[in-house]
Amino acid sequence: MAALPKFQIAWLTLDRQNMFTGIIQAVGTLAAVEPRGAEQRLRIATGVLDLSDAHVGDSIAVSGVCLTATVFTGDGFWCDVSGETLARTTLGELHIGSRVNLETALLPTTRLGGHLVSGHVDGVGCIVEQRNEGQSLRVSVEVPKDLAKYIAVKCSVCVNGVSLTVNEVSGVRFTVNLVPHTLQQTTLGDNVAGTRVNIEVDLIARYLERLLER
Repeated sequence: MAALPKFQIAWLTLDRQNMFTGIIQAVGTLAAVEPRGAEQRLRIATGVLDLSDAHVGDSIAVSGVCLTATVFTGDGFWCDVSGETLARTTLGELHIGSRVNLETALLPTTRLGGHLVSGHVDGVGCIVEQRNEGQSLRVSVEVPKDLAKYIAVKCSVCVNGVSLTVNEVSGVRFTVNLVPHTLQQTTLGDNVAGTRVNIEVDLIARYLERLLER
């Protein structure tokens, strides 16, 4: 049997990890919360998100956090959130009615419109400034120092599950530009200065660091 090309091997590896693209498919809401000690069980109302081919055990990104659907309801799904996830993301800060960005895991046939996103949030950043530029919104985000090294001009970054291109970097702050479509189709238009957001840095930067360590 002929060996698989390298790109096919790479895809098969990624396919087992439940990847996303950072292109938001719908905005849902937090419909219910059930505390379970240090953990929580959440019910997400998914709005117009197409779940016709979804199954129990599938991964769905909720504002950038990869969660496993445990039960499907008529208007969404239930999922369990560990104490570790609550501590490392903003999910624990949500309240009933909070809007969340939603994306189902990509398939081998999915168009990669954004960039490869794992749904494993690296840390929480904070919006420090927003200003209008024409029809767009220019947003500055401050991130923990240990994440800032992975963010570079024109690289990709995931903010609350949304794939964005970095325009400027200054110390622990980076700037992105939100076009009208992004503001309308995601929750990023709801944010104000001081809002905390989930950050996932580019996977390539992570892999490069690991290779250099070796």
